Amino acid sequence: MQLATLVDPAHTAVLVSEMQRGIAGDLAAGPLAVLATAVREHGVADALATLLDGARRAGVDVVHATIQYRPDRAGVSMNTPFLAVSLRDPDHLLVGSDQAEVMPELGPAPTDIVHARTHGMSAFTGTDLDVILRSRGIRTLVIGGVSLNEAIIGAAIEAANLGYRLVILRDGSLGVPYQFGEDMLRHAFALLGTVTTTTAVLEAWQASTLPAGPPASPSTAAEALS
Repeated sequence: MQLATLVDPAHTAVLVSEMQRGIAGDLAAGPLAVLATAVREHGVADALATLLDGARRAGVDVVHATIQYRPDRAGVSMNTPFLAVSLRDPDHLLVGSDQAEVMPELGPAPTDIVHARTHGMSAFTGTDLDVILRSRGIRTLVIGGVSLNEAIIGAAIEAANLGYRLVILRDGSLGVPYQFGEDMLRHAFALLGTVTTTTAVLEAWQASTLPAGPPASPSTAAEALS
């Protein structure tokens, strides 16, 4: 399927995974500080900011998939090493905290959807995200953010199982170490969907929103066929 058809604004949403101040932004600390540094060094937020501006102009839904925790940790099972380490701080990513906010360079704009969950490692399991997307007529997800290691690979597999087509942004997503993320894009995500750049997606949207030219005259059409 051609990219322009795949990401047609009529049935496409951008899903931004966990680009929050306390995960990938200025308030990231502890084990997440390495991730936030990599996001800054590789320009991931800048690429996504440009993409989201283009998405909004093209009428493409923007969904910020975020994670935040209740102070009593209700709903959280400390069943992975990552959660055990990242939740040592009792104030980490609390509901309504500055850490839980979307990075300001990415919005949210008034038209964006912020889908906050309080449990789990990725966006779909046990949440109403699928219902929200289907109510908007979404069939393709353009996925970016962090991290390719866990949240994005989890969301991508869940989305594929639910029947969505996937586009993964090479320059708008990241894993750590950086080379591991590149290997995942090549050997895992390329099997789940189309791996491409923010520029390619923006060009596809721009082409889809250009006004149609005037119909060809009979002589011009004949010349084109000759």
